Amino acid sequence: MSDFDAIDSLLAAVGPEAELPSPQIRQELRERARLSKAQVARALGVSPSTVAAWESGRDPAGEIRTKYAYLLDGLAAKFATGTASATPSAVEPAVAPTPATTDTPPALPSSPMPEEPEEDGDDDEVEALAAPEPCVLCGHPAGQRVAGFVQHLAPADCRPATAGNPAAVPAPPAVKPVQATKPTAARTSPTTTRPPERSHGPARRAFQEPSGPGDLIGQAVKAALAEHHGDVEAATAVLLKRAIPDAMRLLDETRKGARYDVIAHPWIPDILKKQTSRGADQIWEARPKWTRHELPPGKHEVTALDINGAYLSALKTHLPLGQLEHSTGLPHDRRRAGVHLITPPAWEHEDVLPNPIGNRDEPGPLWVTEPTLRLLLRLSGPKYGLCAPPEIHESYTSGATENLLEKFRIALKDARDAAIAEGDEVTLEYVKAMYSKFVSTMGESNYNRELYRPDWMHIIRSQAFSNLWLKALKAHDEGLTVVRAMGTDELHVIGDWHRVFPEGRGVTEVKVKDTYTAGTDIDDSTGEEQE
Repeated sequence: MSDFDAIDSLLAAVGPEAELPSPQIRQELRERARLSKAQVARALGVSPSTVAAWESGRDPAGEIRTKYAYLLDGLAAKFATGTASATPSAVEPAVAPTPATTDTPPALPSSPMPEEPEEDGDDDEVEALAAPEPCVLCGHPAGQRVAGFVQHLAPADCRPATAGNPAAVPAPPAVKPVQATKPTAARTSPTTTRPPERSHGPARRAFQEPSGPGDLIGQAVKAALAEHHGDVEAATAVLLKRAIPDAMRLLDETRKGARYDVIAHPWIPDILKKQTSRGADQIWEARPKWTRHELPPGKHEVTALDINGAYLSALKTHLPLGQLEHSTGLPHDRRRAGVHLITPPAWEHEDVLPNPIGNRDEPGPLWVTEPTLRLLLRLSGPKYGLCAPPEIHESYTSGATENLLEKFRIALKDARDAAIAEGDEVTLEYVKAMYSKFVSTMGESNYNRELYRPDWMHIIRSQAFSNLWLKALKAHDEGLTVVRAMGTDELHVIGDWHRVFPEGRGVTEVKVKDTYTAGTDIDDSTGEEQE
């Protein structure tokens, strides 16, 4: 009977889940109370992106669900009894400054309030410049700085500007999705609380916080080692299990002060959804899996090179910011990114280089990601002329930036570099798990419910594949014989690779994975090849 008793105890512990209102009601209750996602997240012990996910249709589970339901029930009760005014008054000064404070910057870090409008506001994501500066995308004057970089937001504005309107700020809907209406004070706060002189600071000031996000990595490692009394193996195991939530926390930390309003759970077209529970979606990532058919005559020493931090480097790629928008019959717009239905060009260099779209047996159109399309366009251009341009049939894209994850990438890279220099294998394995699992779980995964961006996952993976392909091209152009290209980090070559690639463990370096002999001997008397 002990087995049945155990089952009965499990059944007794399972109770009905707390009821939650619809996602729209959840957001309306929070906004009516003048509470930011950051405030709700701190109260519940989650990240702001998790709260955004709940308001986009995802549901929490377990104890967090009970707490969230309790909060929402409390807010609904306050509004029903007419006592809701107490809640907004506590935060109203940070959201709606009076005219007397319009020339004063937001409160200093002694209060958590300054970051909240940036977590929850729309217009506060864009900083207007006192004087136009060159756009990082097109080089022409732009009137706003975004994520520390001067640029236009709307694709139509990223072109030669007229002298009569050099500092026009484009409307954000082309980049960010339409969200629920927010209080008027929140919409006007960027122009009233940000002093003009701040725009004259360093363009990359957002990267210069003295207690940067990299501290989170070091603190986590120290805490794990202390908890396990210096047991390296036990501390590493614990850190690897925490890699996904810790990566999301690091991402949230690096997003503080950001000007982009990133959607964690946007609407996704069917092509990005799995066709079956265990199947795949319709996106082709162009993963290389290529081996040279014939080697030059003779026997050769082949070096298998390992490309360091492939996924970490691939975090620097053009990512769509908001909800993907469908288009047909339009040429490629470099200020947007997403997925594209193309007919790839014929590839006539299979004997010396892999096909840029990877191994594909079926002819005809296929859906590819932004990095794959950009690689094909680059190879079809006048510099290389290796193939014809791909034919673009339709696309799902959004306004994009290459620097969306840049602070996140730099924090991980710096921690990785320091760990290598100090021989700290615990931190090294922890950091590797953070960025690799971050990429692999942002699609349809049960391990990461805070970020659902399968488009990002495909794009980052494809960028890693594209980076490897370009290394193969560089090796070929420098006179090396490319023997094999596999996945994200495996490149086999014949020749003096040291003059082409620096050796080391850094993300811009390569290390030797293996060496072996390939090819056949030649009989000097007959001139024939021998095994």
